[in-house]
Amino acid sequence: MVLQKHFVGFMAAVLFLGGSCLYAANEGVTSLKREAITAVHTAAVGLGALLKDVSEKEAQLKIIRQFIDPIRLFEDMSGYFYVYSFDCVNVAHATQKELVGKNLFEHKDSHGKLDIQALSETAKKGGGFVEYFWSKPGSEGEFKKLGYVEPIPGTDLFIGTGIYLP
Repeated sequence: MVLQKHFVGFMAAVLFLGGSCLYAANEGVTSLKREAITAVHTAAVGLGALLKDVSEKEAQLKIIRQFIDPIRLFEDMSGYFYVYSFDCVNVAHATQKELVGKNLFEHKDSHGKLDIQALSETAKKGGGFVEYFWSKPGSEGEFKKLGYVEPIPGTDLFIGTGIYLP
C-alpha cells in the first residue's frame, strides 16, 4: 500500500513535469515564432526601402546578399535569412551559397512537399508560416522546420527565416 502511494505520487510528478516541459516547449516555439515574424518583417520593410531607388537588378541582389549574409537569429544561432523570387529562384541564402541562382520550383523536401513553391505561394498572399523539412547548419539530414516568409515591398522577391522544430 505504501509503495502504491509512492508510485501514484511519482506518476503525478512525472505527469506534472512532462506537462510543464511540453508547455515550456510550446511557449518556446511561440516565442521563436514571434521573433521570426519580427525579424522577417523588419528585414522585408528595410530591404524594400533600400531597394526602392535601385533600378539595376544586379545592384539590388548585391544589396540583399550583403544585408542577409552576416545575420544569425535565435539564441542557438540556427536562424538565417533566405531570399527567393516568386518563381522560386534563390537569389540569396546566408548559409547555403550553392543554392544562389538555382530554380527550386520543383524542389521537394524529404517528405515530398514542394517546399519552395509553398513558401512562394504564402509570400504572394502577404506572408505567413509553412512547415517543411530542411537541412540544419552543422547537422546532417533534414529537420522539421517552420518557415516564415514575407514579400519584399516593391520587388518580385520574398524573404524568410525558419525555426527548427524539436
